[in-house]
Amino acid sequence: MNAWLVDTGPLVAYLDAGDQAHTKVTPLWDGFEGRLFITSAVITEVMHFVSVAPDGATSLAELVAASRMEVFDLTQAPELREAALLMKRYADTPMDFADATLVLLAEAVGVYDILTLDRRGFAVYRTRNGRTFRNVLDISG
Repeated sequence: MNAWLVDTGPLVAYLDAGDQAHTKVTPLWDGFEGRLFITSAVITEVMHFVSVAPDGATSLAELVAASRMEVFDLTQAPELREAALLMKRYADTPMDFADATLVLLAEAVGVYDILTLDRRGFAVYRTRNGRTFRNVLDISG
């Protein structure tokens, strides 16, 4: 299965032509044919950043729909506890809630390729069974 987890930074960069990562992310995104997985926590972060642009929120909503991105809500009590434990474990990195939900999502769907600008964090983060992440930006050169 060709699938990626999607983090906040690349999604913001894709939607904002003025972002310094836009030229790196856009051809990867546009050329990708596969499944995209994201969490509602990441969507919330992206919405915060893109909503300052006049059509930012609409652009995000349209992109999620057009790409058929699969959005997972990992905010039930057991997931919140697991996310909090991950955030505590990686407090020195640090890990925010959105990152923690992506680690939980990786475990749930079995996808470990991630489109992220957070090279430091996702080079360090591990799933509960010790799986590592492969940054799509690094794989593509």
